[in-house]
Amino acid sequence: MEINQRFRIRGVAELVNTTYFAGRRVDFWAPNEPTEYLLVAHDGQNIFDKRTATKRRTWKLAQSADRIFRKAGLTPPVIIGVFHSSSKENVNGRGKDLTPQSIFQSGVQPLLANIPPKMRLAVSDLNGDNYQRLIAEEIIPTIAAAIEHQITPSKTAMIGSSMGGLATLYGFGKYPDLYKTALAFSTHWSLGGNPLVKSLISHLPKPVDHKLWLSSGGKGLDQSYIPHHKYAQELLAQHNWRLGKQLNVKEFKRARHNENAWANQVDQALQFWIN
Repeated sequence: MEINQRFRIRGVAELVNTTYFAGRRVDFWAPNEPTEYLLVAHDGQNIFDKRTATKRRTWKLAQSADRIFRKAGLTPPVIIGVFHSSSKENVNGRGKDLTPQSIFQSGVQPLLANIPPKMRLAVSDLNGDNYQRLIAEEIIPTIAAAIEHQITPSKTAMIGSSMGGLATLYGFGKYPDLYKTALAFSTHWSLGGNPLVKSLISHLPKPVDHKLWLSSGGKGLDQSYIPHHKYAQELLAQHNWRLGKQLNVKEFKRARHNENAWANQVDQALQFWIN
């Protein structure tokens, strides 16, 4: 694995590393000492680097993890930030990557009124399965081997927001033996409405040794998620997910749909993960 660049971020001692998988940028950060924990984040452009982040606002995920874990007496996790594939040549790459492919292939219809015409995709354009496979079967094993990290599923989690929230739940369901925790923020349920909620929840693993965090804001775009967010909680209860150590469903009423909001929620989600 070739490291293309290393850069420093404020608040942690270790450098962030940049590499590429089939042309896709992946940034990763690891503590100096060995750790059992691994966290995989969608929208890697917003995780570490202000130069690539939306409105130059990152999640400050490494800084939060370093603080929360060390306070709990634990070594922070390796954090892998996977960039989406949007570019001038592939304008809708993010949607292709993060949409739960098989859910829409199985008959769930996108709510076109909620999708700008330029962002609409044919089912045949979706790349969600290859994207999840790349992460689970190539990116994680390659980086883990390069830094001599022992993958421990019980301490491996996936995290994402908006479309990344959908991708987090999708990956959680596709690779339940790899990811034992899913942390989904502002899940973009309005892409398919309640049929999407129902189908995606039904594809989740059984809550025997898995943990799930779902959160949503109460303003802006997140306000439109509230009915679906509540429906998801009802379905989770029917599937025997119980609030507590297995499940945490949160509504941050003052939060909007942006990186600042998700950065402010990260501490609570990480605390839920390690408790």
